[in-house]
Amino acid sequence: MAVNTLTINDQLISARAGETILEAARDAGIHIPTLCHLEGVADVGACRLCLVEIEGSNKLQPACVTEVMEGMVVQTHTEKLAEYRRMTVELLFAEGNHVCAVCVANGHCELQDMAVEVGMDHSRFPYQYPQREVDISHKQFGIDHNRCILCTRCVRVCDEIEGAHVWDVANRGGESKIISGLNQPWGEVDACTSCGKCVDACPTGSIFRKGATVGSKLGDRQKLEFLITARTKGEWTR
Repeated sequence: MAVNTLTINDQLISARAGETILEAARDAGIHIPTLCHLEGVADVGACRLCLVEIEGSNKLQPACVTEVMEGMVVQTHTEKLAEYRRMTVELLFAEGNHVCAVCVANGHCELQDMAVEVGMDHSRFPYQYPQREVDISHKQFGIDHNRCILCTRCVRVCDEIEGAHVWDVANRGGESKIISGLNQPWGEVDACTSCGKCVDACPTGSIFRKGATVGSKLGDRQKLEFLITARTKGEWTR
């Protein structure tokens, strides 16, 4: 197996050919913030929080989808990256309707955690207050589009792990949204197996179990561990 040697934050490390910068960094104990990344499913570089600086490139690159190269020199924490990450989180809060005090994920939300990590305590951008719906047509679950950050974890988990492909992304730009089936109410999509993997994959309170109260959405760690190994061990049912 080919091995590449690269430098991350002035630390010389080795990584297998084909590994991403994010994987190599984590193997070396170097933390890079992420939101759309979920172990066990394909990366798409949607949230841009894992952007890093690579010597010789004038563009910031997402660590989750950029493969390591021999001699690469990477910086994961600079003032420029800190500013971009804080701005990204500010934009996420300004673009949606994130009222934490009445959210089922309050206190257990990865977006909240990210705001703390990047030092964001307010948004400099005007809040959009979009008019978005809540779909509670499913007998067990609901989706609140106001809290969706379009990380597409639900789309990828449902497609790659469960094999049902209930979720997808419709429209473009500011009109983008997660849809179920052919833009049907979730409860009318026959392909849904009600496995709940999308609920556990959702980093915010957007997809939730019915009956959940404010702050009660706790991730099923056993299910997430299953997601991590499902593809390699072929554990397709649970």
